[in-house]
Amino acid sequence: MIMGKTIDQIKVGDVAEFAKTVAETDVYLYAGITGDFNPAHVNEAYAKNTFFKTRIAHGMLTAGFISAILANQLPGPGTIYLKQEMSFLAPVRIGDTITGRVEVLELIAEKNRIRLKTYCTNQDGVVVLDGEALVSPPKAPKK
Repeated sequence: MIMGKTIDQIKVGDVAEFAKTVAETDVYLYAGITGDFNPAHVNEAYAKNTFFKTRIAHGMLTAGFISAILANQLPGPGTIYLKQEMSFLAPVRIGDTITGRVEVLELIAEKNRIRLKTYCTNQDGVVVLDGEALVSPPKAPKK
């Protein structure tokens, strides 16, 4: 069984990243999975008349990149996502390459909790999502 890092294996300042180019397919699959068919995401004719002038990805699709880092890298498999605060600061357009990043801010050993800075930037370095998460990392197996 693959297990992520325990709180004893993590230190303040640890960082992990995940990058992906957002494809049109990603937006349509997300819409289908969640039922969020807002025309700002799936209808180019409608989106041309919006503030953004084109379709944009769902904010929560972008937020999913943070979830991927927590689940797969830091802390990794076995992590329980407890809380996420976030602000959506700029649009993510189809074709943008988004890099999610998490950084350990605080270890709360007595409660087995980790507080992390969470954010995503686009290929131009613009922060598109900013926030903070609280997770419970996996515990070491009992001997």
